[in-house]
This record gives sequence, structure tokens and C-alpha cells, in this order.
Amino acid sequence: MLATWFVSRGVDAVRHPATHAATALPTLRPIAERAGAATNTDLVTYLDGPTARRLVQVHGAVTALAGLSLVFGKAPRTAALVLAGLSAPLLLANLPVRVPGETREDREARRDRLVQALTATGGAILAGVDREGRPGIAWRVEHAREARAQARAAAHED
Repeated sequence: MLATWFVSRGVDAVRHPATHAATALPTLRPIAERAGAATNTDLVTYLDGPTARRLVQVHGAVTALAGLSLVFGKAPRTAALVLAGLSAPLLLANLPVRVPGETREDREARRDRLVQALTATGGAILAGVDREGRPGIAWRVEHAREARAQARAAAHED
């Protein structure tokens, strides 16, 4: 069920990238201006053109694929952590900052999108670290080292 939100948002971003780019633009513009000033480049020009729409589509496609991977149980922990990382731009785009000319309804809609993204990100993080009773790689490596050390100690005693 967790992956449903990611899959639907990803497919929608692929199908309607202009809508998603326009939604994120008011919040991302100040971030791009600050980053551009720090690097002496004009990053804002990329927000308005086809580059932003293409990035939204690629992000949406990868999000949908990772969501489907989680749905079908193919590397579920990895897929969940990838989804958590992919939702970082959604969190940035919906930060509760004041945007000039924004109506109260726009702010409320952005806040709702932020809460949805935070909820989905939290769920993805939990799914990514859940081991379903199975030990992780770190435990397995440490356990193998201990077993090898015990075997060597037993061999030297004989």
C-alpha cells in the first residue's frame, strides 16, 4: 500500500510534467537563485524550460519503477530507501515558505502535499530498515568473523 502513492505520483509526473514543474517552481526558484549566486551560474533558466519538464519526467519514471519494485518485492529494502531519497525533491518543492502572490488555498495545498510527502518518506524509511526478522549484512559479516575466530581458536587447541 505504501508504494501506491509513489507509483501514482511517478506516473502522473511522467504524464503531466508541466503541472508538476509549475507546482514546484515558486519554491525552487529562490533555491536556484541562491545556488546560482554561489556558483556564478544562472540556474533559474533551467527551471522554466524543457529541462525542468524532462527532469520531472525522469524523476517520476524512476519513482514509479522503484515503487513497482517495492510492490513486487524485488529488493524491497533497497527500493524503499531509493523512494525515500527520491522524495527529498518533493519535500523541498513543498516547503512552507512564503511565495509572493500565493493565495491561502495555494499555501494549504502545498502544506497538504508536504504532509503527504513526509508521511510517504517516513513509511519508506521504515520499510527500508525493516528486516522482517532477518539479520542485515553488517550482522552477518560480524557473525561470520566471530565464527571464523572461534574455528581458528578451536583448531589451535587441538
